[in-house]
Amino acid sequence: MNSKIWTVHTGVPVSIPREDIDTDQILPKQFMKLIDKKGFGKHLFHDWRYLDLEGKILNPEFVLNQERFTNASVLIAGKNFGCGSSREHAPWALSDFGFRVILAPSFADIFSINSAKNGIALVRLKEEEIYSLGEWVSQNSGSQIRIDLENLEVQAGDQTFFFQLDSASINRIRMGWDDIDITLKNSKEILAFERTLKEEKSFLEVYW
Repeated sequence: MNSKIWTVHTGVPVSIPREDIDTDQILPKQFMKLIDKKGFGKHLFHDWRYLDLEGKILNPEFVLNQERFTNASVLIAGKNFGCGSSREHAPWALSDFGFRVILAPSFADIFSINSAKNGIALVRLKEEEIYSLGEWVSQNSGSQIRIDLENLEVQAGDQTFFFQLDSASINRIRMGWDDIDITLKNSKEILAFERTLKEEKSFLEVYW
């Protein structure tokens, strides 16, 4: 089963309480050389995770290198997460590492578009709710939280937070759709348009 297709996700949360985490911090540009979406997770937050340029010496102070967070799949962050360039490689790195949900007060627009088609739900919560979740994580290290896309709620211990997420993003995550999949849903209409166009403007047939 494709782990990127989900409706309810339960996973270990990790908190990186920084604002304006941009795409260069998520995935530095020198690692954008791979030709598919796999393999980027190793370089996620490279400059924070490693003490050397080659990525061989782990930084023991960085939270993702702590044993209890190595399998984290829910990221809690500050506002304006994913700002910077429009590159889709940043969501690729997050997804390849294993993140399925990012909780923050706000996200960059283009990053939001790219995340859903890579199986990542961007959940906007109030700043005080993000702070409360961060505190809960620090006090319940290694515990899991639950994100439900059907009921639009986050559950952490005895806390429940509600959120809004557009139906297009939810459908992408629940069905595993990318842009091509969404286009092909309208394949009958596309073919009908092409047939009509050929009949009405036959002089264009040379360009088909």
